[in-house]
Amino acid sequence: MNLEQQIILAIQQGFKELFDHELVISDLGLQPTRKEFEGSFTFVMFPYLKVTKMAPEAAGNKLGEYLVANSEIITAYNVVKGFLNLSVSEKSWLNIFHQLYSNPNHGQLPQNGQKVMVEYSSPNTNKPLHLGHLRNNFLGYSISEILKANGYEVIKANLVNDRGIHICKSMVAYQHFGNGETPSSSGLKGDHLAGKYYVIFDKEYKKQISELVATGQTEEEAKKNAPLMLEAQEMLRKWEANDEAVVSLWKTMNTWVYQGFDATYKKMGVDFDKFYYESDTYLLGKDIVDEGLSKEVFFKKDNGSTWVDLSEEGLDEKLVLRGDGTSVYITQDMGTCDLKFNDSGFNKSIYVVGNEQDYHFDVLFKIMRKLGRPYGDGLYHLSYGMVDLPTGKMKSREGTVVDADDLMQEMIDTAETHTKELGKIEGFSTEEAAELYETLGMGALKYFLLKVDPKKRMLFNPQESIEFQGNTGPFIQYSHARISSILRKAKQIGVVYNDTVFEGLENLEDAERDLIVILHDFEKKIKQAGEEFSPALLAQYLFDLAKEYNRFYAELSIFNESNANIQAFRVALSALTAKTIQTGMKLLGINVPDRM
Repeated sequence: MNLEQQIILAIQQGFKELFDHELVISDLGLQPTRKEFEGSFTFVMFPYLKVTKMAPEAAGNKLGEYLVANSEIITAYNVVKGFLNLSVSEKSWLNIFHQLYSNPNHGQLPQNGQKVMVEYSSPNTNKPLHLGHLRNNFLGYSISEILKANGYEVIKANLVNDRGIHICKSMVAYQHFGNGETPSSSGLKGDHLAGKYYVIFDKEYKKQISELVATGQTEEEAKKNAPLMLEAQEMLRKWEANDEAVVSLWKTMNTWVYQGFDATYKKMGVDFDKFYYESDTYLLGKDIVDEGLSKEVFFKKDNGSTWVDLSEEGLDEKLVLRGDGTSVYITQDMGTCDLKFNDSGFNKSIYVVGNEQDYHFDVLFKIMRKLGRPYGDGLYHLSYGMVDLPTGKMKSREGTVVDADDLMQEMIDTAETHTKELGKIEGFSTEEAAELYETLGMGALKYFLLKVDPKKRMLFNPQESIEFQGNTGPFIQYSHARISSILRKAKQIGVVYNDTVFEGLENLEDAERDLIVILHDFEKKIKQAGEEFSPALLAQYLFDLAKEYNRFYAELSIFNESNANIQAFRVALSALTAKTIQTGMKLLGINVPDRM
């Protein structure tokens, strides 16, 4: 039982004895006391006026007196306009430190027996991953790790969009302009090579449109009649008919792309347990359409197309199968829902997809619930905002996208320049320095993209992200390196520290107590980040922890402290902070250096 639970039990008992009322534990809650007031936790009296039959200040004072007299945890109280602020005993905070320090699994909540699938990345095989994919992958990976820490069994899934007209565009352009070029002959990663021909297609397609418009066609007619577009459409038909030559080219180019993706994923530091491919799943769902018709969940229109009416669910009618029997995206996604559930038997399925797909997933989830799927209530769309650059919006087909590979390397290079300017690599070998630059560059990138609420659109500023001050990854990483240096020095001079060093202590300095208070919140923040699917909550916590430690370090001496027991306690408190930072940053997918 943690500290808050013990206080809440004492409050429940107080209401029973003072006001003859049995409060429900789940209805009670504490909040941190605001900095300008004395205390650690605040209990709000206003909701209980009918129970106490007293003014909130008077009831607060009565309950405060009771808690000081009857709880070993509470040593003092004050009431501010119905807010009961409670001060916790030094002994209780020292006991909390002991529990945290001696728990080898601090930051890992008990297993809950629930299974969750997190689908993220979902790349197209006609182009390399870009800045938007970085936010997607970092979110998906971090949410997966946070859910693991919350006790879930997690399956990381990647649905690869490896078929369709956009894939055929790259293939057609390669046939016309490739001249047998390969990743080896060009020196390009396979995904960059495919992306090169996607851009070429768009450029040549626009030329053909202009030429047709010059002959008298409207722009809409020209877009439909351009020879390259007609070729791409014909190639898609041939692919679906399993044409040997088309399928062979498709496999070759996709193989190049997958090799490129693998290298990018490795650099990103993300991984997957399960891959699904649209080429395997695009026909799924037609049986579900038949099922929906038999259950009268779906209906047919005069042209033979099949629809679902979601007006009772606040939406409109939605097409689920064309009149000619061909699938639409929702057809495939219904089938993939069943496939994923049959594969894993998940309790929750989370789709990490940009907010431009909000309507699509709203429709999909409502259809699956309407069909009575047992997993229907566990479907969740982790909708995130787009990432903008100071230069504006990105467009893949026009070649104005910031490639993920290029941006990651730019961040590592920037970290190198910045670190050298600050002179933080003294005594590093070439290999150690290179590892540090990558750790800092990738940490800066990940933290900047994860510290913003996923729902919000954001502007990515590479230069701001790499700073060693402020709410950045490098600031937290530098704080960890500083503590690691302290721990090395403690070992060198023979400071012995463990979870019993607090036993002779009676009083805590404010900076020591405040650090224990925030360390105590770690698992609560992990739980909240998991419930809200928001790594941003954990990122903010880690920044606050690093700031709090730096205040502790500035205000209190460690190695000049004459009392050996206090010195050992401060080293142990530092060690617990370093462990918490390392564990928390790992949940964000970020490594922390031991020295810099």
